[in-house]
Amino acid sequence: MQQKIAALRAALEADRAKVADKAALSAFWQKYLSKNGEVAGLMKGLRDVAKEERPAAGKIINECKAWAEAQYQELAAAVEQAELAARNAAEAVDITLPGTPRPTGTLHPLTLIKNQIVDVFAGMGFEVFEGPEIEDDDHCFTRLNVPKNHPARDMQDTFYVAEDIVLRTHTSPGQIRVMDRGQLPIKVLVPGRVFRSDSDATHSPMFHQMEGLVVDKGITLCDLQGMLDKFVQALFGPEVKTRLRPSYFPFTEPSVEVDVSCFECGGKGCPLCKGTGWIEILGGGIVHQQVLKNCGIDPGVYSGLAFGIGIERIAMLKYGINNIGLLFENDLRFLQQFQG
Repeated sequence: MQQKIAALRAALEADRAKVADKAALSAFWQKYLSKNGEVAGLMKGLRDVAKEERPAAGKIINECKAWAEAQYQELAAAVEQAELAARNAAEAVDITLPGTPRPTGTLHPLTLIKNQIVDVFAGMGFEVFEGPEIEDDDHCFTRLNVPKNHPARDMQDTFYVAEDIVLRTHTSPGQIRVMDRGQLPIKVLVPGRVFRSDSDATHSPMFHQMEGLVVDKGITLCDLQGMLDKFVQALFGPEVKTRLRPSYFPFTEPSVEVDVSCFECGGKGCPLCKGTGWIEILGGGIVHQQVLKNCGIDPGVYSGLAFGIGIERIAMLKYGINNIGLLFENDLRFLQQFQG
């Protein structure tokens, strides 16, 4: 038995010198210390030892087992330390090397324009309200003075989710929801995405609007033009002026299209303004009396103004973008032009 133990110790020490990683360490444990390992095999060999010699042999085997386990623990600690040192060396950072630059991002041009519009009107006391993108027919059309079978419904190609549920075609339903609160006077901006079945170089089935609503006593078109003068001068320059042209919207009466004097040519005529000196930018008007009545507001006491701004249109005019698709393609070559 002593000869077997001596041979085992010699073999173990020889194999120990070959252990350099966790795979070799695992193989070492399997060979010597597992249930079927060589150290366990010594205990099985006790049956071949004379009965009177077994206690002494068992003691020697136990001492060998303890020694082998100690050898394994030392190996495990050494392998762990070596792997930690290798990992630290691989992950070391040479602080003398030049750093890896991380380019700063920028806001999307639509977000830039939205923020500029909000800043202008917030300075006039407007709050911001965001309504749901999926609306019922009542809020999106009927209470805006566009009842069933009204010809004005043909002005907008609507996505219907269900019979009376639509993807909103404008953010005007948000105006109805604000007026329903019954808190007068009202000064509110309603930004958000809207959806229409329309797509070409200057139209998208999904785009963004910013609508404004003011309800108070004595509101007139002069108030609308004064507000819009401040707005266009903030976005396009202090020399820019507005012009109101008669138009038609079912929820305003009178209704107007709002033009801005061409900020490219100063009103002299150029390709941007198609030689007219003016560029159409938005629509608006005085809130129709029926719309006020639909929201429980007495049109004999209160009046209101409303306007709707296409954020994409303002961005395309301000930044000289000729295709609306560029705003939605996420092409970094395009977006990086707005950095800073």
